[in-house]
Amino acid sequence: MELSRKEVCLEEKRLEDTTNLIRSKISVLGQELYDREDKVLEFKKFMWDSRSDMDGAELKTMMSDNDLEIRMMMNKGEYLQKLFKIQNNPYFGRIVFRNDDGVDDVYIGITHVTDDNNNYYVHDWRSPICNLFYDYEVGNANYLAPMGRIYGDITLKRQYTIKDGKLLHIFDNNINIDDELLQEVLASESSDKMKNIVNTIQAEQNRVIRNTDDKNLIVQGIAGSGKTSVALHRIAFLLYKIKDLSSNNVLIFSPNKVFSEYISNVLPELGENNTMSTTINDFLDMEIKEFKKVETFTAFIERSYISNSDFEFIKYKQSDKVYLDIDKYIDDITSKLIFVDDLFTRDYSYTVNELNYMLRDRYSKFPISERLKFMADKISENNFNGNLGKSKKILKELKDRLNIKLDLLTTYINFFKSEYSEYKRDISAISDNKNMLNYDDACLYVYMKCKLFGYNYNTWVKEIVIDEAQDYSLGQIKLISKIFKNASYTILGDINQTINPYYKYDSLEELTKVLDSSKYIELTKTYRSTEEIINYSNRVLGLEHVSAIRRNKSEPVIEVSEDDLNKQLRQNIYECKKNGKSIAIITKNQMECDKVYDLLRDLGISKLDNNSKKFNRDFIVVPVYMAKGLEFDSVIIYTDKDNKYTLDEKYLYYVAITRAQHKLIIYNQ
Repeated sequence: MELSRKEVCLEEKRLEDTTNLIRSKISVLGQELYDREDKVLEFKKFMWDSRSDMDGAELKTMMSDNDLEIRMMMNKGEYLQKLFKIQNNPYFGRIVFRNDDGVDDVYIGITHVTDDNNNYYVHDWRSPICNLFYDYEVGNANYLAPMGRIYGDITLKRQYTIKDGKLLHIFDNNINIDDELLQEVLASESSDKMKNIVNTIQAEQNRVIRNTDDKNLIVQGIAGSGKTSVALHRIAFLLYKIKDLSSNNVLIFSPNKVFSEYISNVLPELGENNTMSTTINDFLDMEIKEFKKVETFTAFIERSYISNSDFEFIKYKQSDKVYLDIDKYIDDITSKLIFVDDLFTRDYSYTVNELNYMLRDRYSKFPISERLKFMADKISENNFNGNLGKSKKILKELKDRLNIKLDLLTTYINFFKSEYSEYKRDISAISDNKNMLNYDDACLYVYMKCKLFGYNYNTWVKEIVIDEAQDYSLGQIKLISKIFKNASYTILGDINQTINPYYKYDSLEELTKVLDSSKYIELTKTYRSTEEIINYSNRVLGLEHVSAIRRNKSEPVIEVSEDDLNKQLRQNIYECKKNGKSIAIITKNQMECDKVYDLLRDLGISKLDNNSKKFNRDFIVVPVYMAKGLEFDSVIIYTDKDNKYTLDEKYLYYVAITRAQHKLIIYNQ
């Protein structure tokens, strides 16, 4: 419905008043922070000059007051930064909500804005009443407020496009999947960084973002359903909702460093600091000291598709069963572990029987390393007047008197020779190359280390996001959940995008076996690709439930056979530029990636590989296993004529197809 000129003028006046208020607040806050900084510096000088004249209680009180002043300054400084971000685009939506207590006219933006009388000009999108904007159309609605559930009616639902303080568009409609602003956003060109979707969050996405009833969420989302965006907006919501939760308490597991860079803008756009980020191989690398580094997951996948030698053995190492077998193996070792000699020195004396009593009875509930440490601490404490300074020396003496040498690398190698391993192998060659431990060994190695020597618990991480969860085994998720034992988890993935040939879930709901208090949720709509591309990808995997949301005009998927590759690619690239600025040529492996890069280097193409940390989206060639999670306006899928995707590689092929937003060209398939 088109608005009257009078109503448009009222909206323009409201925007002008809001931007003026924000700029006034920026000015006032800036001056206040400047004045307070002077006071803090003056206070520090006073403390230094007067320190000898104050007693301990006075000093403690004054330091506490100073700390409070600094915390207040930091909070105001963070709010000032948020106001700077929104001063030219203060809100994106509005609802009018009527109930028995009156009418709430709610403008919705990235952060809240109030005047001197505490009247809200803009509500933070994460506030309870703003939930109405995402979950309801005009009509009956309700939301959960601090004082209880509030019922009423939405009488107006409106969206805005604002740029540089100017009102460009007003959309007066119900925000549903066909709304005009969503289609405008979907039709826009992709950028080098992922953007926030705060103005177009859909109801199914909002249920994930705002869920605080369940400790852990497992989200199965089809390609292009916005899983990663949902996860990042959920983090922003939790930082707003949970007292004492900061960005330093949140850890994101990303598929690779390029992807971490790609998503690095979203939280700052939402007014929050970026969280900590890691990859699974970096996480494992931190736990492994015997090897210089751990093979990356993408390098492991590339190695797997180039050569399938010893497929069954690697599949066993990737399986759930191998963890059960390691448990039995370690239990057997610890059950046979005994001391074979007395511990006798000038300062202390313990017989074999006394030592074995402590090992097998008194401290038996602890992992073996903790038992030995308890024993060393107790011996030091009892014989050196409570001093634990001799514990380290005693611990070495205890280990020297055991019947089995607790060397982790030797123990790991011996497992695969033991009766407990389903596949017997001599893997002692891994000790010859200390530069790198293979990915398929790394997680088992860390798991065995934890079983033998105890978990290196991390207690300060409170929220963990694991993206591309289909690439993690149950054993890996279990290991992470044990180490970060106090954290809540948001785990997102798509079983149809599995690229690991050795491991596949029937459903991500299986992860509820590992994480208690978990809720399983599915995201079934895709916002990335056109209907033609979605229909093509559906045929590859025999899917029926995936529906495209884009309504813009699109082109058919083009399949070509390689003739004059150089000429064909250049013509394709020219055509792709009509569909947006970003073009990706996705290859099956690194060798093909290098070939295309050399062929088109004169056009300014860039290349992604295992060592990449950043990328330029405009024109890029990338192997498929590095493209996970990324999206491009146009995609050209290239494989050599003799290297077609096979039936066993259909999920890899599906990943390549679903990177495309508007145009898809496929070679030699």
